Amino acid sequence: QVQLVESGGGLVQAGGSLRLSCVASRSTFSFTPIGWYRQAPGKQRELVAVISSGGTTNYADSVKGRFTISRDDARNAVSLQMNSLKPDDTAVYYCYARWAVNEKDYWGQGTQVTVSS
Repeated sequence: QVQLVESGGGLVQAGGSLRLSCVASRSTFSFTPIGWYRQAPGKQRELVAVISSGGTTNYADSVKGRFTISRDDARNAVSLQMNSLKPDDTAVYYCYARWAVNEKDYWGQGTQVTVSS
């Protein structure tokens, strides 16, 4: 079984920064991709940023240049550094991972990010 535990959400003013972290119960070497999705009220869940086991990244156009995803395989963790935050970034952010062992998708419980104007 796989568990993903997020931390780092909160309330921040527009233009501020937050860093989200996700710790996996398995080695992150076994996940590809791993990363972050978000869901705002009344909207569908959308990709924010993911990273493959080889280090290839994929970002939503709306966050390019502001968000940076990184993985720390020694800690079984993936992080999302979010800078220049906007009110439109307000959402519940979910850690996501596809486990290579069974090709199934796993999700964390979500962490709330609120950006005030």
